[in-house]
Amino acid sequence: MIGGWLATASAADEQGFLSALAADGKPLLVQPLPPAPHTLRTTLDEALSRPRPPAEVWAARQWLNAMEPSLERYIKEPGLRRELLRRVYHEATLAGLPPELVLALIQVESAFRIDAVSSAGAVGLMQIMPFWIRELGLPADDLKDPWRNLRYGCTILAHYLAVENGDLTDALARYNGSLGKTWYPERVMRAWQRHWRPAEERLAITR
Repeated sequence: MIGGWLATASAADEQGFLSALAADGKPLLVQPLPPAPHTLRTTLDEALSRPRPPAEVWAARQWLNAMEPSLERYIKEPGLRRELLRRVYHEATLAGLPPELVLALIQVESAFRIDAVSSAGAVGLMQIMPFWIRELGLPADDLKDPWRNLRYGCTILAHYLAVENGDLTDALARYNGSLGKTWYPERVMRAWQRHWRPAEERLAITR
């Protein structure tokens, strides 16, 4: 099963997704995207194969160590836990998102269950609706593959942030399909503040 978790899709270059979206900010419920967004088609393995500055490697390592205790209650197996954190960090960074926000969204959406399927048909860690394959990807894309699911979820949220000109509340509401309401963004932000900040910051919030 772990081998299936490590599957990745075909490679392409990683530049231009957000810039392609930035020019078109009309508030549509489902806004058409450019064909094959670059951030979706680039494999994480390709991105990681490029040399990274030592400071970036150190920051990623520090982040992983800070987040691992909070994830332990959801994923008990250490290797799988660290691999998920590694993937979340790099997928979020590739899409221009705070990785802690992505963890909070996954907690609210699926409680980190890779096999979660909602009554509406949303699939996987980030609860992706199957119609997004038509909008973003290729027919062969498997939303049950957690790494492919992460790629879709981060790409979709980055898209909605571009549509909403950086307004995180409205972008999260769009992600949930509840634009105009705040209950879902509030849930995600509450999870972010309570569980996915460094321990000293979480302690300060609870005081």
